[in-house]
Amino acid sequence: MPTLAYAAQSATSPLAPLAINRRDPLPTDVAMDILYCGVCHSDLHQARNEWQGTTFPCVPGHEIVGRVTKVGSKVRKFKEGDLAAVGCMVDSCRSCENCKRGLEQYCLNGCTFTYNSPDKISGGMTFGGYSTGVVVDEAFTLKVPTSLNLAATAPLLCAGITTYSPMRHWKVSKGQKVGVVGLGGLGHMGVKFARAFGARTVLFTTSPGKADDAKRLGADEVVVSKNAGEMAKHTGSFDFILDCVSAQHDINAYLNLLKLDGTLCLVGAPEHPLPVSAFSLLLPRKQFAGSGIGGVAETQEMLDFCADHGIVSDIEMIKMQDINTAYDRLLKGDVKYRFVIDMASLKA
Repeated sequence: MPTLAYAAQSATSPLAPLAINRRDPLPTDVAMDILYCGVCHSDLHQARNEWQGTTFPCVPGHEIVGRVTKVGSKVRKFKEGDLAAVGCMVDSCRSCENCKRGLEQYCLNGCTFTYNSPDKISGGMTFGGYSTGVVVDEAFTLKVPTSLNLAATAPLLCAGITTYSPMRHWKVSKGQKVGVVGLGGLGHMGVKFARAFGARTVLFTTSPGKADDAKRLGADEVVVSKNAGEMAKHTGSFDFILDCVSAQHDINAYLNLLKLDGTLCLVGAPEHPLPVSAFSLLLPRKQFAGSGIGGVAETQEMLDFCADHGIVSDIEMIKMQDINTAYDRLLKGDVKYRFVIDMASLKA
């Protein structure tokens, strides 16, 4: 099916219109018109080949909310007119140990990402949500609760599940003390989820000016990480810390804040390795971990949790034609806290 998209033709070219083809729906497929697509920092990394693995042309976008236009003959969960969503994956082997556990994101044979991934069905590479429509297997399509703001729901498909999944895995709960490092696209969701899980929530930031916003989002306390005295007050007191920072930073400063059997989980992706002092982990016993996105079932659980607790992302809406300016602003951290593309602007 002919579909209009925005694509990068090279690592140095701006994103521009491109006509692509989507497959006609197969028996288990769901076709949808894309209403909104979030802008993730990984979109920028991929479009500019900063991870050295981009195949061009590249159509980014893996935070997709849309309306179903057609379903295959074997589809049972969706019908025409339903709201639907697609996150970071569109397929996996479905038969390995991890897939059977509902952890398709860790598929031992490699999951198929929503864009810039070998397309095992149509051939070539997958194209993402910077487009007017998409066709995805029902097994990787999500239901969108009608109570949620649709545009602000889009970033939940990546920023939301990336922060929700580790908190669920490490059982963040009422009575715990939880830290969130960095108040950006990931961090602002981390604060919201930690608060919703009932934890005492502390936001770490290098910017004192973010304190009021952090408290508005749900932080009980804000610590300026450049202030050694403020940091020292929290030594050995955290059950769990979610590190959302992708820039280089001193990870030992946060490991030192964990209590016995506490966990620091990295969801940001710094370009270079972070030096870890052995004694930051040994005394007392601590865990330094990492986490990716969630599986399909957990992502649906997260969307339903957000509906129950009134949680969505804080967003700034843009037109598709403004994506290159948005990328420049994203590099400067000039967004609170996630850009979302109104795809009606591409159809106009």
